[in-house]
Amino acid sequence: MGQRGRQSSAALSVFKPADITAISRPQPPDNLTSEQKHEWLAITNRMPADWFPRETHGMLEQYCRHVVSAKVVAGLIEELLSTESNDSNWINDYDKLLKMQEREGRGMSALATRMRISQQAQTNHKKKTGSKLSKPWEG
Repeated sequence: MGQRGRQSSAALSVFKPADITAISRPQPPDNLTSEQKHEWLAITNRMPADWFPRETHGMLEQYCRHVVSAKVVAGLIEELLSTESNDSNWINDYDKLLKMQEREGRGMSALATRMRISQQAQTNHKKKTGSKLSKPWEG
């Protein structure tokens, strides 16, 4: 039988092995490419282990796709800029690639904010901004 009455704070502060549960980081899904899996691991290893509950895995998966797609589009833009072509379609190709790049960037930004992994999502916007100057007549 246990001790009668309320437990002391010292007794309550003792951890038992049964009280400790391990939290594991989510592993990348099999349907991602190797580059996308690399992004997944880089992001999940950067954040606390419990940052991505199961319901956010779909968003994280799509975010990794956007990141890799943005890198591919950036490479295509660099390749197009490095070739000196007098082709009349060059400007149309460049415009399409810039639109693709913007689309990927917007997708990344929206998902990063929703998963709270962007700088904006982690900033405390309720901070005081500077000191307020007193009005001259309030002395």
